[in-house]
Amino acid sequence: MATCSADLAPLLGPNATAAADYICNKFTDASFAVDNTYLLFSAYLVFSMQLGFAMLCAGSVRAKNTMNIMLTNVLDAATGGLFYYLFGFAFAFGSPSNGFIGRHNFGLESIPSSSFDYSNFLYQWAFAIAAAGITSGSIAERTQFVAYLIYSSFLTGFVYPVVSHWFWASDGWASAFRTDDFLFGSGVIDFAGSGVVHIVGGVAGLWGAFIEGPRIGRFDHSGRSVALRGHSATLVVLGTFMLWFGWYGFNPGSFNKISGFYTSGNYYGQWSAVGRTAVTTTLAGCTAALTTLFGKRMLTGHWNVIDVCNGLLGGFAAITSGCSVVEPWAAIICGFVAALVLIGCNKLAEKVKYDDPLEAAQLHGGCGAWGVLFTGLFASEKYVREVYASRPVRYGLFMGGGWRLLAAQIIQILVIVGWVSATMGTLFYFLHKFGLLRISTDDELAGMDLTRHGGFAYAYHDKDESQQNGTQMRRIESHSTPPSVV
Repeated sequence: MATCSADLAPLLGPNATAAADYICNKFTDASFAVDNTYLLFSAYLVFSMQLGFAMLCAGSVRAKNTMNIMLTNVLDAATGGLFYYLFGFAFAFGSPSNGFIGRHNFGLESIPSSSFDYSNFLYQWAFAIAAAGITSGSIAERTQFVAYLIYSSFLTGFVYPVVSHWFWASDGWASAFRTDDFLFGSGVIDFAGSGVVHIVGGVAGLWGAFIEGPRIGRFDHSGRSVALRGHSATLVVLGTFMLWFGWYGFNPGSFNKISGFYTSGNYYGQWSAVGRTAVTTTLAGCTAALTTLFGKRMLTGHWNVIDVCNGLLGGFAAITSGCSVVEPWAAIICGFVAALVLIGCNKLAEKVKYDDPLEAAQLHGGCGAWGVLFTGLFASEKYVREVYASRPVRYGLFMGGGWRLLAAQIIQILVIVGWVSATMGTLFYFLHKFGLLRISTDDELAGMDLTRHGGFAYAYHDKDESQQNGTQMRRIESHSTPPSVV
């Protein structure tokens, strides 16, 4: 403001100082309005990803569980909204606080302020429910409804906010937005959340699916993998495109503003970085999709659209960490390796008899971890200076920046895995012990739409089929005894 007034005053004649202050104040007001509008629009894009998750999940499960998985996606958003409002946003961004957890602004007290507006809450809530949506895919088709409600509340209200505080809050212990005492003299660069969102959701889903065990019929008596294919490739493709669209709010929107100048009076500014971030996001996803297409063709002999969709999303999950600080050519490398990571993780999952209907732990956890490491290798000095202007300039190892950023990125992966394992792993273990996690064998074989939700998602005839056959649908009671593999 002072610089703006000083530049204008000599040009305005009498009462120059007052006129310059007035004009600059108006520009500042306009800038706040533009930035808040941009952030709100980005929040709407990220929220639209919930529709993408819902369609992707619905298409990836069998028809008999469609209503169940759709309902869990709706409740991830609804439950997450309340718990993130009451606790989550405060734990994540409630400054001033310690390096571990925020402690102010519960229930959005003191919002808006000079630091946050309502748009910041809406945007961060959309991120929190994205993490919960990742987890729901891993435990699909065999999880009790009450378990979804419990884990979603705990994840969005406590587990995820603590992690986002560590790496995104101005006083988080490993944040690149601190003013001093940076981790390894660098801080962690996780711009839009390969670690904060994707590893959190992936590791939570990993523990849920591991403790529950595989779905009935997923592996035969000799331990060989049996494909339990989802019922609609159409819904999978629709969900993938919806997620692709929403990712343009997820990654570019993480700037939180668009109106800043990098060089005064130049065509190059924050808007250019926003555009570059959209480009790197696109290139990583496209490269991962094509790599997966040809890689799976060589392994299986088929051109499989489901695999391509998962590969595309794996590329997006990987580039999310470094999307704002890498060159477009580096994003191609990111996507290529992400596809290989996903293929490798899926092979490993089959070997250890791990069952994840949406490959969510492999996709978000595995590719997210690669994305965090990728940033430590390929972050550009120029872009790091622009995006993280207040921190020491530490950039990628392969770009000549030394080891400090990479070391911070490795620490991020380790502490997220440890924290989520200690919290969500423990939660799923106790849910299992109290018989609240997995449905009964009868429920699983019949499908949860019939036994838990009053009927099937699709009407195949004009008249109710159960009435035509002279029978009535009945609810099969849950038993705590886990099913045996058949």
